[in-house]
Amino acid sequence: MDLLPNPAPLASKLRNTLVRYHSIGDGEWRVAKKTKDATVWRKPSEEFSGYLYKAQGVVEDVTNRIVDHIRPGPYRLDWDSLMTSMDILETFEENCCVMRYTTAGQLWNIIAPREFVDFSYTTSYEDGLLSCGISLDYGEVRPNFVRGFNHPCGWFCVPLKDSPGHSLLTGYIQTELRGMLPQSAVDTAMSSTLANFYSDLKKALKA
Repeated sequence: MDLLPNPAPLASKLRNTLVRYHSIGDGEWRVAKKTKDATVWRKPSEEFSGYLYKAQGVVEDVTNRIVDHIRPGPYRLDWDSLMTSMDILETFEENCCVMRYTTAGQLWNIIAPREFVDFSYTTSYEDGLLSCGISLDYGEVRPNFVRGFNHPCGWFCVPLKDSPGHSLLTGYIQTELRGMLPQSAVDTAMSSTLANFYSDLKKALKA
């Protein structure tokens, strides 16, 4: 079992990685899914053999409230249908923690429930916020779960300049689900999960 990392350098490196993803040119992305709530693109990940996904959509609410629903905390479990449990294992500062969470099975349980332990960091970005995370090899894996791994991922949320009551939410996700899975099933699940994330989030914010 690894020791917990020093949070400051990890947070700084994580933020820099996400900002770099955010500057990748449009030409490098391929559309994976489009719904009324969001568009999802993908490109080969530099971190592992799967894809880095980019999701983007406009959400009707202020930046702080949206990010409060996304980052580790009481709201997330209430509305995110994929997440089945969440525990904060360690809090370093108000905006920085280690959490363990579990996800439901997907695609008629072809993808079995997963467990993740993530370092999470929320910081300011331009006029809005960035909430980002990366998995840690920490703690015992619980029975009946496969331990998945999130390579650097995060959500940029900035107010729309001409409509301050709306925010542009852009996510970068690269999840290694691990276990014996056909890659095509993983890719189908990821695109749909990200599109559903936006529709579920919008419903939760209106509730």
